Amino acid sequence: MRAQAKGWTPGRVFVQAFLVCFAIATVYPILQIITISLRPGDQLYSTSLALIPPGASLRAYHAMLFEKPFLLWLRNSLVVSLSVTLLGVTLASTSAYAFSRFRFAGRDAAISMFLMTQMFPATMLMLPLYVLMKNLHLLDTFAGLVVAYTATALPFCVMTMRGYYDTIPVELEQAALIDGCSPWQAFYRITLPLAAPALSITALFSFMAAWSEFLVARIIISRQELYTLPLGLESLAGQFQTEWANYAAGSLLVCVPVMALFIGLNRYIVSGLSLGGVKG
Repeated sequence: MRAQAKGWTPGRVFVQAFLVCFAIATVYPILQIITISLRPGDQLYSTSLALIPPGASLRAYHAMLFEKPFLLWLRNSLVVSLSVTLLGVTLASTSAYAFSRFRFAGRDAAISMFLMTQMFPATMLMLPLYVLMKNLHLLDTFAGLVVAYTATALPFCVMTMRGYYDTIPVELEQAALIDGCSPWQAFYRITLPLAAPALSITALFSFMAAWSEFLVARIIISRQELYTLPLGLESLAGQFQTEWANYAAGSLLVCVPVMALFIGLNRYIVSGLSLGGVKG
């Protein structure tokens, strides 16, 4: 009876209507990109509201995969993004563990500096980043992109990992030490597996930070054979003509690896593997 009494109150109806409108506003741009990618030619605007336009074809997808150097851009982005993910997860998991478990001189100052780096927009780093990469001879190299992306993503990853380590009881590591494990063994056999959700978020953030970044790549990379996906898609926009259908098709293809990664890590992100780790 109590559940029936709640019913559809005006407040609940308003919330549901707001969520529906918000979902439509979120999905509509994606549907527009799908429609543009299916239009014949390079039509950006149309009076038709149909999701599948008249004369729709997959010509743009064929052009991107077999006529444009899309696969080269994809390979370059995968090399850079996977390297950033591996390096970011390794550095974030170890440095965050040190911030969480140990007390050392300069610890609080270092944490404050990590937080301060998040206060400044990325555009402020463009000039000093270019000068630094030029002095290190890392311009026009994948190594320069990996270093730049890892450095910019690392503060957020470290703070995320540190917050999760703080929720893992230290008694689990102490018990492992009593059982004969070394501190390193206690870390990668006990703590690290329990931190799988935080590692998944760190990996996903590091991958996405490198996968979709454009400004830093535009500054560091100038050779077309080293173009990543954002740079490659930007090259489709000419001075007098833009290949809108190819641009839209490429934008949708770019989303596929990120969606696959998110689906693969989803069960780790939503789970709490440390729940119930200590009883009694």
